[in-house]
Amino acid sequence: MELIQQVPELSAYLAADEVIDHEHPRVREVAHRLAAAHGDAYAYAKAAFEYVRDTVAHSMDTGDPRVTWRASDVLEQRTGICYAKSHALTALLRARSVPAALCYQKFDVVHGLVAVRLPGGTGWVRQDPRGNGPGVDAQFRADREQLAFTVRPESNEVDHPVLYATPHPAVLSALRAARDRPHLDATLPTNL
Repeated sequence: MELIQQVPELSAYLAADEVIDHEHPRVREVAHRLAAAHGDAYAYAKAAFEYVRDTVAHSMDTGDPRVTWRASDVLEQRTGICYAKSHALTALLRARSVPAALCYQKFDVVHGLVAVRLPGGTGWVRQDPRGNGPGVDAQFRADREQLAFTVRPESNEVDHPVLYATPHPAVLSALRAARDRPHLDATLPTNL
């Protein structure tokens, strides 16, 4: 699948905003700590991916009722659904000038991913920081995708090719409107 930048300028995929708040002290602190131990862009990107995948719990897996959506809050509270975890990884990557985009898959509901563009690489590669468990083995790869889930077109599942510089409005609306995670579960977007 060919991934398509929603915004042609690569600088859009380095920007900070209210959600991807990579200038926040909490994001900066985690980015600095990871960069100190992992100097080059590839090693840093892999470490950031593993940090979010492994230390930020997926709130549906743990039953945590909190809803996070801002990257700094996700890193502070160490919980979030796939969208929130994607926001946190995007912020950590952008904090170290690694272009990162938000992208999505559609199953029964929309699933959030991150695409990364490493220096010297051949283009964008999608990553899934959702978190591993039985039957799920998402890994950071620069050469090919190793996502948590594979779409089945025969079941009307879709890999969306668009790379967003900011969260999709349907995703952000659902996150912001949720009273708690059970409410969010009932209002997750089913399409973009």
